[in-house]
Amino acid sequence: MTDMPHDQQSSPAHTVVTAQGLVQEYRVGGAWFRAGQTLRAVSGVGFSIAAGRTLAVVGESGCGKSTLARMVSLIEAPGAGSLVLDGQDVSQADAAKRRALRQKVQLVFQNPFGSLNPRKRIGQILEAPLEINRQLNAAQRRAQAIDMLLKVGLRPEHYDRYAHMFSGGQRQRIAIARALMLQPALLVADEPVSALDVSVQAQVLNLLADLQRDLGLAYLFISHDLGVVRHIADEVMVMYLGHTMEQGEKNAMFERPLHPYTQALMASTPVVTFGAKAVRRTPLTGELPSPLNPPAGCVFSTRCPLATARCHAERPTLEKVEDRLVACHEVHRMAQCP
Repeated sequence: MTDMPHDQQSSPAHTVVTAQGLVQEYRVGGAWFRAGQTLRAVSGVGFSIAAGRTLAVVGESGCGKSTLARMVSLIEAPGAGSLVLDGQDVSQADAAKRRALRQKVQLVFQNPFGSLNPRKRIGQILEAPLEINRQLNAAQRRAQAIDMLLKVGLRPEHYDRYAHMFSGGQRQRIAIARALMLQPALLVADEPVSALDVSVQAQVLNLLADLQRDLGLAYLFISHDLGVVRHIADEVMVMYLGHTMEQGEKNAMFERPLHPYTQALMASTPVVTFGAKAVRRTPLTGELPSPLNPPAGCVFSTRCPLATARCHAERPTLEKVEDRLVACHEVHRMAQCP
């Protein structure tokens, strides 16, 4: 796989989605005589994505990636913060506007084996969004469905087949085609290639790149695979226990990560060296704290090799350091290291 080039434009692309201070909490446990606990899945996350750009969100399981995806795709309303989609504040939109906004953002799920209805033909699956949201006759819906099949690398005869007749990679192409039927501005991809073979992953990622180039789509790409992220992302946001640890341009993040957690994630990625001296890597140790009882200070302080007394007592805020945002009390010392 090679890095995906993005066409340079003479004028800046418009911003498709902007999030500020997104928070999502869940009340868990509890009974008649026992108080429940609050699980804060996302804590004050913010970002913006322009048309034709990809923001990749990475982190360990339980860091809040999928919760963030559900909020951005309007499956869940944020508990706090603002979400502006295509220039409209989602929190201020009435029911009619929210329905229209939902058409501008679509979700591609992780498992292509479970996201397609096995009882419906592929043509029916693709036409369902049009039947609900567009006033088109049967011939028009069929024409658009077949056109979309061609765009994702499938053939017109696939229109009348069932999902079980396809391979995993083909099913994910169908899922992508369904997500694009309403011509969204933003595609939220939650681990879209993790269930596929490595060779098929490359094909699907290249398809996503081609569609982004041709349609000007913005992507929010959720993944735990840094190799995939390096292939597809323009910008990377690293999350830990619902908080943003570091955020910046992909090349800068991979070449010189500043936050200790980002460095630990990079260290977990296998690297093959031919004749060159291997870079010294310190893998992450310790257990992930419970999101029901996160550390009082920096949420990463219990596993951080640089943690000080201040880190255990005071939660750091995101601040601009060099060319990115970092939440770390020791970041300036880290930035001075070669």
